Amino acid sequence: MFDHHIAPFFTYLYESYGINFVFLYDYGVFRKLISGITISLELMIASVALSIIVGIVGAAAQGTHSRAIRTTVSCYIQFFRNTPPFVQLLFFYFGLGSFTPQVDMGGYFQPVISSFGWAVLSLGCFGGAFNVEIFRSGIEAVPTSTKEAADALGYTRLQAYRYIVLPLAMRVSLPALGINLISLMKTTSLAYAISVPEITYQANQIWSDNVNVPEMMLVLFLFYNIVISLTAWSIQKIEFRLALPGYRR
Repeated sequence: MFDHHIAPFFTYLYESYGINFVFLYDYGVFRKLISGITISLELMIASVALSIIVGIVGAAAQGTHSRAIRTTVSCYIQFFRNTPPFVQLLFFYFGLGSFTPQVDMGGYFQPVISSFGWAVLSLGCFGGAFNVEIFRSGIEAVPTSTKEAADALGYTRLQAYRYIVLPLAMRVSLPALGINLISLMKTTSLAYAISVPEITYQANQIWSDNVNVPEMMLVLFLFYNIVISLTAWSIQKIEFRLALPGYRR
């Protein structure tokens, strides 16, 4: 299909009009672009998942009686909210990365944590810092009477948080959480700076080799528009289904 129907047309388009969608007639470049798309999606999913976990744990920690824990969470939030995500990526990869051990791969050494791993950690912690505050506001929106009812039924603090408070807080937090997760997904494009071979990095390699910047920029715009639009639509559907009476817009 690729060779007999698509490739000849786009080869003609390039040779006749200079419109160079090289990945549609060169299978090697096509595979490189698909690899970039796959890694971008994996990076988005992993970063979003980590940010949600960090947000939930951090919001729970803010409600503890330990002043030391609350102070630690507050410092974490301030650190990640007050520095640009690009600087954080560089700090994690070049700063913390220089102190991590390396593994002998038989003639050369490879870091235990790859550039992809550092990108997930950095971006996940960055997004998590905002999610902590989002979940905290959701938890505070849960009526005190509901928490007291859980106590009266014999729930421990952890059980009440897990089965009652958190599900309600998640529903209240969904609009703000959705905005933050979408923003985080777009921020993953910065990972190209530490050589994560996601779509921005691969597109840069392709246009450097083939001098087709406009065509590859169009591909980047379409990719992020499609992915983010589908994500926003999905979040909106989930928000509508889980909306609580009195909170529905």
